[in-house]
Amino acid sequence: MANDNNKRETRKYRIAVTDALSHERIWSRVFSRPVTIAAIVSVSVLLLLLLFLLIAYTPLRTFIPGYPDARARRQAVQNAMRIDSLETQILQWELYTENLKKVVAGEEPLLLDSLILMRQAAREEVDTAFLARRDSLLRARVVESEQFEVAGPRRNLPIEALAFYTPVKGVVSQGFDRAMHPYLDVTAPSGSTVMSVLDGTVVFSGWDDAEGYTIAIQHKGDILSVYKHNERLLRKPGDAVKAGTPVALIGSSASLTKGDHLRFELWYEGEAVDPAAYISF
Repeated sequence: MANDNNKRETRKYRIAVTDALSHERIWSRVFSRPVTIAAIVSVSVLLLLLLFLLIAYTPLRTFIPGYPDARARRQAVQNAMRIDSLETQILQWELYTENLKKVVAGEEPLLLDSLILMRQAAREEVDTAFLARRDSLLRARVVESEQFEVAGPRRNLPIEALAFYTPVKGVVSQGFDRAMHPYLDVTAPSGSTVMSVLDGTVVFSGWDDAEGYTIAIQHKGDILSVYKHNERLLRKPGDAVKAGTPVALIGSSASLTKGDHLRFELWYEGEAVDPAAYISF
């Protein structure tokens, strides 16, 4: 068995070219299987390398679909030059317009360098506005952190400087009127959660025949918020609450109530104020 394997591994082949009439051998070649495989691989690599060189360094690459030819490249260069010319023309028009405005106003006309400086200043103004907006967002975050007393005790700020939490998301069905309607009616589905607008302490939580279940919260800065027409109260007098803390659930509990809504009052320094001026509903 071993001898058969050795013979199979060492078997060689011959290719010969002979004359058909005289049977004279013209050309012959002896080869084995490993040599044949190596020769085929070498020839394939050489053909691939030759094909790459022909495509990379000869005009044959222009026949590849999607490859830009000389005309396309020349057109691209011309288009770029036209764009530069158009930009220059637009800049000249802007200079002419600015100078026309200056002449009509009786002022000195602008030079080209002045117009360029004005455009740079306009971009700097945009950047300044962006930075101012980012600064406002940062200030709002600081105010919100101070609202929850993350940064320690908070000063008594005026009502205009406070960030109120929306007591309930809904639709204002009746607005504020200091004489006839010193509160807001906010329509919302029954069972909606009512939340405290600021940090404070519950000073009243109970039933009223006309207003139904009512809860009042005293806040710093002489601010009082009152929540009426509730179905259920979630806090009792003396409870300390944070802004956004659930304090009641909306429901038709009052005798004078028509439909499910929250009657919200906001008092500042002993006077009723319009909640819509400080809170987004």
